[in-house]
Parts: sequence; structure tokens; C-alpha cells
Amino acid sequence: MTDQNGHSPDPQATTETPAAAGPAAASDPGAALVKEAAEYRDRMLRTLAEMENLRRRTEREVAESRAYGVAAFARDVLAVADNMDRALQALRAELKENADAGIKALLDGVELTERELLKVLEKHGVRKSDPQQGDKFNPNLHQAMYEVPDPTLPNGTVAQLIQSGYMIGDRMLRPALVAVAKSPPKASEPSASDNAAAD
Repeated sequence: MTDQNGHSPDPQATTETPAAAGPAAASDPGAALVKEAAEYRDRMLRTLAEMENLRRRTEREVAESRAYGVAAFARDVLAVADNMDRALQALRAELKENADAGIKALLDGVELTERELLKVLEKHGVRKSDPQQGDKFNPNLHQAMYEVPDPTLPNGTVAQLIQSGYMIGDRMLRPALVAVAKSPPKASEPSASDNAAAD
């Protein structure tokens, strides 16, 4: 075939074969689909991971809510427990022994009520945490109110319990108020120069 000027056209210059368009043009739609599928798969995996993290976090928050949700209420109830304990401590054993039957029944009722209150608190995860005399002072569990000079106890140990402490689960609800033992200062032994001066 010739054009109007009588020249025969160059077949490579006028017609493009699919091979001449290049392999990128032929595989572009497939590569794009593969890339898009990989992006969707990545998004899906990230979403699944986020959902799993959310599920775990929600389970943890629900468990903590169950365990510690009564903390504010329990703190308020502790004042009642403290007052009952103070009332019972104020009555000496000898007074109980000498009291008539009506007073003894009243005191027994107060003791029973206190025990029941502590049982109900324990049922909801709240338990007493009372240090014993001579236990090492622990600032995470105890609050020091004052120091007591006591040569019979090691320095820095609990000398006296002032108010009971309470735990809820593994957390401190209220620290125990305590007096801490303090060793009295040791009398300094006379030195050799003091002895010489006395002679």
C-alpha cells in the first residue's frame, strides 16, 4: 500500500501490536487487582487485631468493675464498722461480766451485727488487713500516726493498731492507722578521757 505521495508506509510506525504496547499495559489490570486485594487483606487483619484488643480490654474492664465497683460504697460502710468496733472496745470485759442479762444481750447483738457486717464485706471482696504488734511497718499497707519509744520492739515495727485497714481484691481500700515503735536513744558509754577526768 502506498500513500498519496507514493511512499509505502512503515508497518512498525503506523500500527501498534499488543506486544509493542508493553507488558505493563497488558498486566496492569491484574496487578492493580492483586495490590487492591493485598490492601483489603491488610485492613481486614488490622481490624481483626483491633477488635481482639478491644475484646480483651472490655473483658478486663468488666472484671475490674465487678471486683472494684463496690469500693466507694465499701469506704462509706467502713465508717459504720469502725464505730461498732469502737463501741465494743470501749466496753471492758469486766463490765460485760458484771452487766445484767439485758445489757449482755445488747452487747451480744452488737458483736453479732459487727461479725455479719464483716462477712458481707468479705463476700464482696473487702477484707480486714490488721497488722500485729511487732510486724514490720509497710508504707503501702500502713499509715504511721505517731512514734512510740519502746525498747521491747524493733525500730520501725508496728507498736499499736489505731484503726483497721481494709483491702478490696489485691488493692488497698484503706490503710491501717498504726503507731510505730522507735528505739530510745542508747546512753553513750563513758569514754577513756571521761574516766581520766573523773580521777
